[in-house]
Amino acid sequence: MNIEVKILRNEQSKPAGLLADAEIHFLEGELAGLKLVGFAIWERRDGNGRRVTFPGRPLIVHGDKRSFELLRANGNPSVLNRVRDLVLKAYEEQVPEAVHAVSQ
Repeated sequence: MNIEVKILRNEQSKPAGLLADAEIHFLEGELAGLKLVGFAIWERRDGNGRRVTFPGRPLIVHGDKRSFELLRANGNPSVLNRVRDLVLKAYEEQVPEAVHAVSQ
């Protein structure tokens, strides 16, 4: 399956820490012509790197607000790290100043 990750930079800087949204576009196969939206790239709160959140749906459990992630592994959970790495790599390739900011 051939895919492409599109990065949509957060130009307004709101909410704080949100660097960009990301979409996975399916280019071949049964999912060709579709895209999976809802990924977000965030600056880590401790300022040490970036993190990726997956598409999710908010819900309330016993009064606590939580997020129900829509993309999940159906076996080995480490496969989710491959998706996170793919999104972060696309961000670094499509936002040139991102690489410079991390290396400072």
